[in-house]
Amino acid sequence: MDPLTAVLLGLPMTLLVTALSFAIGVVGGIPMMLGLRSRWSPLRLTIRFMVDLIRGIPPIVWLFLIYFGVQIGSIRLDSLTAAVIGLGIISSAYLAEIYRGGFATLSRGQSEAAAALGLGTRTTFGRILAPQALRTALPSITTFLLSLLKDSSIASTIGVADMVFAANMFARQNPATAGILPFFIAAGIYLVISIPIAIVARRLDTRLRKAQ
Repeated sequence: MDPLTAVLLGLPMTLLVTALSFAIGVVGGIPMMLGLRSRWSPLRLTIRFMVDLIRGIPPIVWLFLIYFGVQIGSIRLDSLTAAVIGLGIISSAYLAEIYRGGFATLSRGQSEAAAALGLGTRTTFGRILAPQALRTALPSITTFLLSLLKDSSIASTIGVADMVFAANMFARQNPATAGILPFFIAAGIYLVISIPIAIVARRLDTRLRKAQ
């Protein structure tokens, strides 16, 4: 097997870990964001502490803690599940901050105007504020996805067979000929995937700035 084929065999797992972790973050970031915006101080401070704690510890440490420390009865999480849960929790914290930042750009006058028109809190939030905040936060969300794609490589440290894991295995199995070539190939594939996402993020940012 040549090094390119060996590394490409890990590509589906890289994309799977990234997609599942991002999906967890997109959903999990919403309640966290609501907690960060809560007027009830104990809840707001608790969520603030959780978000800062999650963001303050390196992702690789979270993965080790979950993979080696979480056990349900006699069953321990497999490496893929631990990686997805770990990166999903981290994604939730970062996306909650991105969501909160999106809402912070909105003027209070919009909420007051909606209240003056007799619109309920849910209607104001779901139909007026949330769409605007999401539009503002969309470039940052796309940029975070790009970062998550690269960070997914740390899943290889707990045995997830992604591209970095495949490159490392190939280098170990072919020490005389492989050298660092498999890792260069993995880096190239990350670039091939990341550059289109970065271009989309920049175009979205430019378009939204012009629309404001």
